[in-house]
Parts: sequence; C-alpha cells; structure tokens
Amino acid sequence: MPHALARPFWRELSSGALPYHLAHTGLRVLWAFALAMTIGTALGLIMGSYPAVDRWLDPWLVVFLNLPALVLIVLCYLWIGLNETAAIVAVTLNKIPNVTTILREGVRARDPNLRAMAQVFGMRRLTYLRHVLIPQLAPFIGAAARSGIAVIWKIVLVVEFLGRSNGVGFQIHLYFQLFNVALVLVYSLSFIAVMLLVEWLLLQPVERHVRRWRTS
Repeated sequence: MPHALARPFWRELSSGALPYHLAHTGLRVLWAFALAMTIGTALGLIMGSYPAVDRWLDPWLVVFLNLPALVLIVLCYLWIGLNETAAIVAVTLNKIPNVTTILREGVRARDPNLRAMAQVFGMRRLTYLRHVLIPQLAPFIGAAARSGIAVIWKIVLVVEFLGRSNGVGFQIHLYFQLFNVALVLVYSLSFIAVMLLVEWLLLQPVERHVRRWRTS
C-alpha cells in the first residue's frame, strides 16, 4: 500500500499543489488555534475567578459544548458568507468552549495559600500572574493546547470540505468526487504528518518547559 502512494505523492509535491494546500490549511489552523486559545483562556480565567460571571455564562458554555460542529460551520457560512472569515470563525467557535472549560477548572484548582502569600508580600499583579498563577495553570494550558490542535485541524478539514476553494479538505473533497483513493490518502496522511511534527517539535517541548518547576 505505501508504495502505491509514492508516485501520486511525488507528483503532487513536485507540482507544488501539496505544499500550496498544506500551507492554506496550516494557516487556518494557526489562526483558529491562536484565537481559540486567547479567548478561551481569558474566559476561563474570568469564569473561574468570578462566580457571578460563571453562573451567567455557564448555560451558554454548555450550549456551545453540545452544539455539533457541523451546525456551527453551516450557520457561519450562511450568516457571514462562503469566505475565509466565516471559516476561521466557525473553527474558533467550536474550540473556545473546550479551552474555557479546562482553564476554568484550572483556576478553581489553584492553591489558595500561594495567593495568600502573594498578598502578604504585596506582589504586583503582573508579577503574581507570571510567577504564581501561570505556573499553576501551565498543565491546564498545555492540555487545552494539545487537545485544541488535535480538534481544530479536524474541524478545519470539514470547513474546507464544505465551503473553501483550497486547502487539504478541499482536495479531499475533490478527489472523493473523482473516486481517487490514492490522492485522498496522500493529502490526509500528509497533513496528519505535519500535525504530528507540530505536536512532537513544538507542543511537547513547550509543555515540558513550563512544567519543569514541578519536577525540580
């Protein structure tokens, strides 16, 4: 089986089609990941720190956690249009609830003694955030990031499958219609390989770095 993919893989690679579509998909993954992590982390910190806000936002969080990804994608395309903004918004909205939930639990699990110590020593807010809060939340941020990248790239492929004119999902859709199994596998496996490299070369080393204080 692998040898049967070698020729179509080389053809797509040498023509520039494979790098072109991988780049477009990777850019969408990067944008959606950055937005989901930023917004989700902020919401998680707020909901974990302020019970009144948590009670108000929690029903909405539950709704978005249980809303199928396909529904959000279709609604974004209908409301915003078949464009790049709708694609990225759809993926971002699908991931924000998961990041928010994980970070909210991280804030709830923080050590109150460390916060009391910071108050006793009159620690500045930014210093507290950098040296006390973020190290405690590092495992939760790492878990949200690793699960996030795994979910986001899958949703990006669905978004491209349904409404984009480039990207790995678009190519899979194209070759699915042509019943070309080899090229469907070439594009699928190529992007899986890229995501595994991101996991091994970026996410895992960063996670080990931010968690080093727990094992030192």
